[in-house]
Amino acid sequence: MDSQKEALQRIITTLASKNDEIQNFIDTLNHTLKGVQANSSSILLELDEEFDGLYSILDEMKESMTNTIKQEQARKSQELQSQLSQCNNALENSEELLEFASRSLDIKEPEEFSKAARQIKDRVTMASAFRLSLKPKVSDNMTHLMVDFSQERQMLQTLKFLPVPKAPEIDPVECLVADNCVTVAWRMPEEDNKIDHFTLEYRKTNFDGLPRVKDERCWELIDYIKGTDYTLSGLKFDSKYMNFRVRACNKAVAGEYSDPITLETKALNFSLDGSSSHLNLKVDDNCVEWDPTGGKSQENKMKGKENKGRSGTPSPKRTSVGSRPSSIRGSRDRFTGESYTVLGDTAIESGQHYWEIRAQKDCKSYSVGLAYKTLGKFDQLGKTNTSWCIHVNNWLQSTFAAKHNNKAKALDVIVPERIGVFCDFDGGQLSFYNAASKQLLYSFKTKFTQPVLPGFMIWCGGLSLSTGLQVPSAVKTLQKHENGMSGSTSSLNNVMQKQDCRLIENDEKD
Repeated sequence: MDSQKEALQRIITTLASKNDEIQNFIDTLNHTLKGVQANSSSILLELDEEFDGLYSILDEMKESMTNTIKQEQARKSQELQSQLSQCNNALENSEELLEFASRSLDIKEPEEFSKAARQIKDRVTMASAFRLSLKPKVSDNMTHLMVDFSQERQMLQTLKFLPVPKAPEIDPVECLVADNCVTVAWRMPEEDNKIDHFTLEYRKTNFDGLPRVKDERCWELIDYIKGTDYTLSGLKFDSKYMNFRVRACNKAVAGEYSDPITLETKALNFSLDGSSSHLNLKVDDNCVEWDPTGGKSQENKMKGKENKGRSGTPSPKRTSVGSRPSSIRGSRDRFTGESYTVLGDTAIESGQHYWEIRAQKDCKSYSVGLAYKTLGKFDQLGKTNTSWCIHVNNWLQSTFAAKHNNKAKALDVIVPERIGVFCDFDGGQLSFYNAASKQLLYSFKTKFTQPVLPGFMIWCGGLSLSTGLQVPSAVKTLQKHENGMSGSTSSLNNVMQKQDCRLIENDEKD
């Protein structure tokens, strides 16, 4: 019976997964169909605009060439009209002179005849008919303005859609996810020397497999990539996966998208748990600050709420911690007393994880490390056998120490601006690094017997937290050799057996 139920449950899980996959594909098809309709309408509008542009150019050219012909016609006509007018005037004068000469032949008086002959001779000498060119200044030929658009017509007949680059192929083997950077590499299925650049699109997702259409973030674009690979750096890995796709572009158009690829970008993400933090701490998701007035104001508010409607007066301790509404208190009591502590809201139960903290410059005292969930509300980090930390004290005298089980080991290194915390739960290792140089500051070796929580203590100052970080490659390399390094091969308790140690009083503030 049990085996049948298990088999049926596996079938149900498989069917549910397949149904989800098919539904995602249906959503993709519907989205693609809408895209086809929208893009077709857009392309048709662009086609109309392009042809309208051609028509406009042809109309402009026709008008310009028509004007040229008309101007040539007007010029030649004007020249011929002018020449024609001159010839008519010359002919009229010549006919008049001819008539005068003919009449002069009938003159009988020698003296009068001689006078008329001299006049005729002078007028002939000055006559325009003898200075006039009898060759037309322009011809009636207009062939120099004829056109032959046969070549252009052939070119127009070759109009076609632009050549579109083929879809690139992303190479999963060459893709790399490391140090909060993602390198995506691709290649073209065949050589295309007309490709001008590539575009890369990516988005974060919590779903493996093919990209989904619904309930997903928008694609982000990186344009004008000249090579066939690109590295995204400085990412916060706050999702399990990232989708990537690439397209090639020539000078005119972009081609089809490549088949998308999904790369795993898993990293530890957590926030600070303000529901159980000390009342003197002002807590946001990724930062915490010391607030000396926070406790009194919060306690006064809580006392007012508790005393309202009650006949008795509760004790101050029970009021400040035990009677808080569950929405404020969370799943555990608030830290109180001198345990100015806030924990992360996500337990670590396996694997390797990394996060970083940065202290404010005026921070007088702070600790960062790990603690079991059972850490008491009065307990300070490093003063119990359920917590491990490094502690920085800038109050009165500067100290830097690793602490566990109420014992401390002074660290002879400079406190960095950013501290990286590495937890290998399965390997029982907690290490602290200079986040910038990846120098090892200190490493605890132990065996975690229950889930642990990131822990932080603040007094007079503040811390900012960075999560969503992969374990840096340098840290992975260093921690492989860490067992051979002095001071990092055994727990702090074992180190204390070989070195002078000092007890840390439970009420000590540093």
